[in-house]
Formats: sequence, C-alpha cells, structure tokens
Amino acid sequence: MIPTLYKKIISIFALLCFVSTFAGAQIKAGSSVEISIKGVPENESSKITGIYPLSDSGFINMPFIGNIKASGLEPHQLASVIQDAYRSAQIYNNPTIQVISTREGSSVLEETVFVGGQIRKPGPVSYQSGLTIYQAVQAAGGATEFGSLKRVKLHRGGRLVTLDLTDSEVMRYLLRPSDTIEVPDKNLLGR
Repeated sequence: MIPTLYKKIISIFALLCFVSTFAGAQIKAGSSVEISIKGVPENESSKITGIYPLSDSGFINMPFIGNIKASGLEPHQLASVIQDAYRSAQIYNNPTIQVISTREGSSVLEETVFVGGQIRKPGPVSYQSGLTIYQAVQAAGGATEFGSLKRVKLHRGGRLVTLDLTDSEVMRYLLRPSDTIEVPDKNLLGR
C-alpha cells in the first residue's frame, strides 16, 4: 500500500510541475492571443472569438470594451480580466472566456498574417505571395464602423508602421508571412 501511495504522490507532483511550466507563460507585447467566448448568444460569440494581436505597448483591442492590457499576464489571468470587463460594462452577464497564447515561431504563423482590432472577423488570413494590406483587411471582413483605415498599424519583425489605407498607393503595400495588422479605433475627429 505504501509504494502505491508514493507512486500517486510522485505522479501528482510530476503533473503539477508539468502544468505550472506551461500555465506560467506570460503573454508578451508584439505576440498574439487566441480568444474564444462562451455563455453568450452564438451571433455575439462570432464577434468576439478570434486571434488578437498585442500592440507594442501590450494591449489588445476587444469589441465593445476597447483596449485591455494583456502583456505580463498569464492566459487565465487575461481571461478573468476580459470576463470582468464585459460584466462591468453590462454587455454580457455570464461570459466564459478562454485565452490561448500564440507562440512566435509556430508553423501557423509562417503561412498567415493576423488581422485584429476594429475588424469584423479578427484572426488569421491565409498568406499568398502578392497579398496586399488592403486585401488582408478585406479578407477579414473590413473595418467595423468604429475602425479607422487612416491609421492602420502594421507590426513586422518588432517594428511598427502606421499606414493610411484610404490612399490608393498604400492599399498596394505588400505583406509578408507573420505580419500583424491592427485596425485602431477612430479618434475624436473620426479618423
């Protein structure tokens, strides 16, 4: 009986070490997170569920509640923050949020660009040679009524470029695999 007890204790200890190794990964600025929501109507779920790029300052832009600080948090902590924000804003009564941190260098990043922010269908867009920034934004459903195409942010290799997608020359700006595009909120001037 004692050897069996020791085996169980060792198994539980090993499991806790394994879980803590992966659960303790903090989200970093410039990366992306995959967010899904349950406990809300299905048509609302599709507006929230997707991949969200973190800005260089570590924020994600969530529909209906705006910017949320994500860097430095673990995925389960960010999920709690988002759930609380939707409850506090009285948008959803009992949302259940799941957050998965997207690690840099994964194979998913090599064949996609990520489009987020004030976009109708945030998430990955398949990359093909010749893909322009305007095509990627349109493939993600285009900007919402709150999104500004005049200050679109392109994150590439740790650098940030702000582009005006209402300019026909800028619309043809070519993307590279793993680029992240963020459509920001309109400012007070509607830009």
